[in-house]
Amino acid sequence: MEILAFGVQADEKPLIERAFQGHHEVRCLDVFLNEDTAPIATGYEVVCTSVNCDLGHRVLQTLAAGGTRMVAQRSTGFNNIDLKVAERLAMTVARVSYYSPHSVAEFAWTLAMAVNRRIVRASTRTRDFDFRLDGLMGRDMHGRTAGVLGTGKIGEAFTRIAHGFGMNLLGWDVAENPACLHLGMRYVPKEQLLAESDLVSLHVPLVPETRRLIDADALKSMKDDAILINSSRGGLIDTAALVAELREGRFTGVGLDVYEAEAGLFFLDKSLQAVEDDTLARLVTFPNVLVTSHQAYYTRDAVGQIIETTLKNVLDYREGRRSENVLVPRS
Repeated sequence: MEILAFGVQADEKPLIERAFQGHHEVRCLDVFLNEDTAPIATGYEVVCTSVNCDLGHRVLQTLAAGGTRMVAQRSTGFNNIDLKVAERLAMTVARVSYYSPHSVAEFAWTLAMAVNRRIVRASTRTRDFDFRLDGLMGRDMHGRTAGVLGTGKIGEAFTRIAHGFGMNLLGWDVAENPACLHLGMRYVPKEQLLAESDLVSLHVPLVPETRRLIDADALKSMKDDAILINSSRGGLIDTAALVAELREGRFTGVGLDVYEAEAGLFFLDKSLQAVEDDTLARLVTFPNVLVTSHQAYYTRDAVGQIIETTLKNVLDYREGRRSENVLVPRS
């Protein structure tokens, strides 16, 4: 069986081909799955997708008409897939329910320390042989308060690092994590967490209840000199409201690895094109904002686990097995 993989990065391609060797043939494309590219999948029983692929009803209908019977998503998130339509089309859908939480947690801390210690500005200056320290003053994290919204596996890993810095720990989640409690975390209402935290990091999934969890009111409740980090999903933050607060001179730093309108932008080279997204264009102009292109998961360890699980999902599909990774079972 030959598999068609969409949205494959150059670093991923040899890892995917090596993992699938001896099991199934895999054809890797760097283009993302959308209405325009869906016809390419005609004749492929299995397509492998990334979180920035479009698997809405039109795309799924095109895939089903072309003979696709399984979607193997190479990510934990699946808000880009219309599961109800997939079920109606008798299309199996599986995802990667787990991979190294350390990759994302460590990157979230990379963003936090980069904006706190003005690393990007400092690096740019020294490239120009400007060795002044003006405007580069940061602050110690030790003794300050970290607020962690979402204390699952990634949130827990982030909390362990915060504990290592000697920070006070506040948490918010639907259920308390015993490991975080053991580290000294206090679970408090979201409003209290935002008001008291010097550093706020988001580690919750994007579901209807969490969309724009950090809205205008939430942003206004935060400390003026707080640091805000989002390495989870872009839709958790009302970006227009964030820009409005930044224009008022608020926040020590903001680190974003995700953006609510990133589809069609992230993972692509747009350097020679006019930027049509005015909100993103304004966002990246702030000196205290650092935006990266959804790369928090992108370590050899995590990507390797993602590919191995994706292969297992395809093998399970062929053998009629079910696992915790299946979102829509084979009918």
